Amino acid sequence: MSINLKNAKIIFMGTPNFSAPILSGLIDNYKVITIVTQPDKKAGRQQILSQSPIKQIAKANNIEVFQPEKLKDNQAFFNKIKELNPELIVVAAYGFILPKQILAIPRYGVINVHASLLPKYRGASPIQAAILNGEKETGVTIMLVNEKMDQGDILSQAKANLDQDETFLSLHDKLSVLGAHLLINTLPQYLNGEIQPKKQDDAKATYCPIITKADGKIDWLKSADEIERQVRAFYPWPGTWTFWNNKKLKIHKVSKLNTEKDKAGKVFEFDNGLAVSCGQNSLKIEELQLEGKKIMTAKEFLNGYKNIIGSILQ
Repeated sequence: MSINLKNAKIIFMGTPNFSAPILSGLIDNYKVITIVTQPDKKAGRQQILSQSPIKQIAKANNIEVFQPEKLKDNQAFFNKIKELNPELIVVAAYGFILPKQILAIPRYGVINVHASLLPKYRGASPIQAAILNGEKETGVTIMLVNEKMDQGDILSQAKANLDQDETFLSLHDKLSVLGAHLLINTLPQYLNGEIQPKKQDDAKATYCPIITKADGKIDWLKSADEIERQVRAFYPWPGTWTFWNNKKLKIHKVSKLNTEKDKAGKVFEFDNGLAVSCGQNSLKIEELQLEGKKIMTAKEFLNGYKNIIGSILQ
């Protein structure tokens, strides 16, 4: 049975910046009756209570917003969603798993915008995983949500190429905008019964975990290729880092050198700047930041810390 999409009652659930273009596209084209996002959280050095990008969009558009602390066993929230009686719920990087009783409410179910070409890279860090693994291509999937993480039937997909210098930030923004366009193009076809959902091939599934700060620690025994991808995948968060003179040294930008030099982690001078030997080949350091200091170019850093030459980064 088809539906007049302009009159369909849609609830949106999302939290971070990735969700923002997707929500904005929905608001511009359809009837978003309520927005659900995670509770305000303290952020920054001063731990100021901050609203999510999605809450800010909701307030700017005078749309009702809910911020439940949890969804599981939250009867009051369930009753509220049931009372709203949406035709559809759209989810994009919300952060909570939706319980079965919520999934059963919308007439057309719950659909999710996921930043990979499922079944590849199910899980919490598909953007970082694509860069870490040296993918040349990734994309966005619009899928039906079931009780299992990222295992629902696929409605549509769109591909995106990765640039050689792609960072998490650049790929994040690229896939966010792609996801917004794909959703807007997919919704009319789905709600009018023109799309046959396609089951995922579980045998081809891969998974990517939640990224932690510890994942940014550099292992200099790895190849220059691996570390260079790690730097790009974890920019700007959690960042990549090592230790020098018992202080944390953040590595913000690097480039590969096809040269074998010395012991893994050993720093040498290169082109009036710095380079580091890796398990295979070496890396030229472009930008770095010593604990408590500002970001510097390698040349600027070398002017103030010449004793780094010959040291072994830990």
